[in-house]
Amino acid sequence: MSNFPDDLKYATSHEWARVDEDGVATIGISFHAQDALGDIVFVELPEVGALVNAKEEVAVVESVKAASDIYCPVSGEVTEINEALVEAPEAVNSLPYDSGWFFKVKLSDPAELDELMDAEAYSEHCEGE
Repeated sequence: MSNFPDDLKYATSHEWARVDEDGVATIGISFHAQDALGDIVFVELPEVGALVNAKEEVAVVESVKAASDIYCPVSGEVTEINEALVEAPEAVNSLPYDSGWFFKVKLSDPAELDELMDAEAYSEHCEGE
């Protein structure tokens, strides 16, 4: 379970959300997702100020194997993007829960977090794939 931090919420589509006290969620992809993708070579991020909906495609990640859509696990406004990923997308592979985050969203409906999985449920979800 070390690959799934307990302080995060997880979507079935393998994105994670870490919510700060100010109601802003940092969004990234899980260790499981980056491992399945292989070496990340490109990341396309949403625009700051964009309004996004839960389960909506908001970004793209490309690896040596394939391109994959990134879905936002919550609804709200994009307040920040991780511009460092443009120059160093490999951070998603090395530190998916740290410097490999994708963007931040000011939550418009905090109740959506209840629809996401905790680390234990996400671990079981990954084992079932």
